[in-house]
Amino acid sequence: MADDAPTTRREDLQPRVEVLLEALPYIRQFAGATIVIKYGGAAMTSPELKASFARDVALLKLVGMNPVVVHGGGPDISRYSDRLGLEVRFERGLRVTDAPTMELVKMVLVGKVNKEIVAQLHVAGAPAVGLAGDDGGLILADKAPGGEADLGFVGRVKAIDPRVLERLSDFVPVVASVGVDESGQSYNINADTVAGRLAAALGARKAIFLTDVEGVYRDFVDPASLISECRLGDLRALVDAGAVGTGMIPKLAAVIDALEHGVGAAHIIDGRVPHSVLVEIFTETGIGTKVTA
Repeated sequence: MADDAPTTRREDLQPRVEVLLEALPYIRQFAGATIVIKYGGAAMTSPELKASFARDVALLKLVGMNPVVVHGGGPDISRYSDRLGLEVRFERGLRVTDAPTMELVKMVLVGKVNKEIVAQLHVAGAPAVGLAGDDGGLILADKAPGGEADLGFVGRVKAIDPRVLERLSDFVPVVASVGVDESGQSYNINADTVAGRLAAALGARKAIFLTDVEGVYRDFVDPASLISECRLGDLRALVDAGAVGTGMIPKLAAVIDALEHGVGAAHIIDGRVPHSVLVEIFTETGIGTKVTA
């Protein structure tokens, strides 16, 4: 039995070596590349998934990539709204944001969620810096058109000035999806939208969107119709045909916007799966849907 022990250990190690070898060409290909990751959904709620995501981002940084994290925090905002007796109301999937709610959004996203993510990244070994739209004039916003409904201080991205991020090359920037207009008024902006526009402004090689489904389906009511890879034109056709669920539309709009403005590829992946970011980037098969221009 003792003579068999070294052989058994070698057999146990071989799969680990194969994983590293599979990752090697991707590490080489994306060394020095900027990768924008929109962090949200279940990956932000489970302690285990939070730690998994932080380790993924730390590894990307340690192998020479430049990850940038963009986040929202809708569940936290709703929870604190309930505690404070503020009405929670949505129009077309967008949170109606009056002045008291906007104040709460800034407190929760910038003062709580952002700092928690920064702390998790530090624990995982990736020095991080938290930012919002008013830091260095990062996200210039204006009021989003509301149609018949007045959405309050719901904003859209008017311009991105990435210079503050370019000065933080030794750190992982963590960006809260709050923008500011020329007068200093803050706006609540969809985090997917911010991630797509930020990826374009930074010339990112990849934009990765974590969600609570496996990826994009040809028919959103049929889980067997998952698309592993498609082109931008195919994605537009799905959206135009109404083949995607309403909750996915803002995310796909951000994907389309990013690819139209020069981002190399966009990935929609399941944040409920531990280490989904690493699996998508460093393996041949990936885990979600990859969209290229």
